[in-house]
Amino acid sequence: MSDSHDIFAATGVDAPEQPAPGAAQPYRVLARKYRPSKFSELIGQDAMVQTLGNAIKRDRLAHAFLMTGVRGVGKTSTARLIAKALNCIGEDGQGGPTIDPCGQCEPCRSIATGSFIDVIEMDAASHTGVDDVREIIEAVRYSSVSARYKIYIIDEVHMLSKNAFNALLKTLEEPPPHVKFIFATTEVHKVPITVLSRCQRFDLKRISAEQLSAHFGMIVGKEGVTAEQEALDLIAQAAEGSVRDGLSILDQAIAHADMDGDGEVKAAQIRDMLGLSDRGAVRRLFAKLLEGDSAALLDAIAEQYKIGVEPLSLMNGLLSLSHQVTLFKVGRASDPTLSDEARQQFSDWSEQLSYPVLHRLWQLLLKGYQEVQQAHLPREACEMALLRVLCATDMPDPGQLAKMLEERGPAPSPPCERESAAPPPVAEPVAQAAPAPVAASPAPSSGLPQQFTDAVKVVGRVSAVLESIMIADMRLVSFDPPHILFQPVRPIADIEIRKIADALKQETGQEWTICEGQGEARPSLVEQEQQARDAERQAILDAPMVKAAFEAFPDAILLEDDDPRPQESRSA
Repeated sequence: MSDSHDIFAATGVDAPEQPAPGAAQPYRVLARKYRPSKFSELIGQDAMVQTLGNAIKRDRLAHAFLMTGVRGVGKTSTARLIAKALNCIGEDGQGGPTIDPCGQCEPCRSIATGSFIDVIEMDAASHTGVDDVREIIEAVRYSSVSARYKIYIIDEVHMLSKNAFNALLKTLEEPPPHVKFIFATTEVHKVPITVLSRCQRFDLKRISAEQLSAHFGMIVGKEGVTAEQEALDLIAQAAEGSVRDGLSILDQAIAHADMDGDGEVKAAQIRDMLGLSDRGAVRRLFAKLLEGDSAALLDAIAEQYKIGVEPLSLMNGLLSLSHQVTLFKVGRASDPTLSDEARQQFSDWSEQLSYPVLHRLWQLLLKGYQEVQQAHLPREACEMALLRVLCATDMPDPGQLAKMLEERGPAPSPPCERESAAPPPVAEPVAQAAPAPVAASPAPSSGLPQQFTDAVKVVGRVSAVLESIMIADMRLVSFDPPHILFQPVRPIADIEIRKIADALKQETGQEWTICEGQGEARPSLVEQEQQARDAERQAILDAPMVKAAFEAFPDAILLEDDDPRPQESRSA
């Protein structure tokens, strides 16, 4: 018996039980348990892995890397893998940088647990200031303790303040040879251009639903759980390209399945758990829209609402379905999870519906989705939006409408006007005179603003608030008067867009179309101004005389002169 047991025996107190060897460890969620430990386990990022592998083999390693992409695609995991690859010494302690780290040496194991002294991880969301960056700048001068490279991993780097970014620029451009920087961000557009230009950038892609479904199937096999393929497909679709989101849902689904007793993850359970609409039910609802059966449409909505399907999820399902039908029409159907019945139905719809009808259907559903998203009464908003779609299914598109008007000629006068109007006198020359000309729409297209900045000035004459929205919150995709396509810096309310369009119409006499769209967008006017200021500041810092001054006085700072008055008019 040990001394401790003797002590407890002497005091008459029972000794506490010692934990049995191999006792169960605390549960680790799937997202942490199956985090990639080597590059071959990264899914969907083959191009990046190949580039890094070639760079390591050729000894052409950049001094700074930037990982960008949506949540859960492996940005931080990739940063740690790069740290392993650069510092791995092999099981025999003689290895060099490799794209296939051993995972057994001290650096590999310590980096995996986050305890390696020469790999410093910093969350920029909680360390945003210049003082935090100054600590890094001071520390990079010292060599690594035991590793080949000292590596700084800064997550959510876009959260750093402007001054922090500026303080980091010089060190980032010319770091010591033993230092590497790895940045990760979900909002790369918030990272200054001056920082982006100093990094080797990797855009991590969203993971396809097919790859996610196969990955989740492998994981449930390792976990000793059975799952329906349709259930895995639903989880993969709900993950929206994020491995971490999908694994979190899968974790919840496995727990939900265990409660049912049979341990199988089923598609019906996933729909109940996430409030998803049944794809078959959505197709039936879509058919009701096309048939124009309003009573059956309302009954179908009520049935889905009764079983727990959220109206927003229903609208999302209809949007996805209309997109799939359009893909079938252009011959680009690529969803392997569709059943043969669904494929045949989509094929039939794609033959029946013309492109204008499909595009109008998409626009109406998208508008309805936005209304349901903002409504205080989501179910009622969903019903009204779908009834509007139903009423618009038989409407001719603008091209057909124009052709019909041309074929029919001018519309006849209403019966009441024809009966009350006296016949025109034949002998009077005045009666044969041409009718008074109708006022033409003012401001033809040639007189419209020809530049986006001109349109901003036009709106500024009406409202300074609307002008500020166009300056700060609109990234221009295309400007083709009277059409403006943009991407928002931050969400812009529909009413603000309408007010801007009304202001342009008021000043130009022309109806304007302003909407969000996809495509390559230019920075907003505010962002362009900021980039110009940053470039001007960097030009000053790069001047030989300024460089010499900073070398002579390392603690000096560059002050910005914001006083617009001439030098001679300022007080001493």
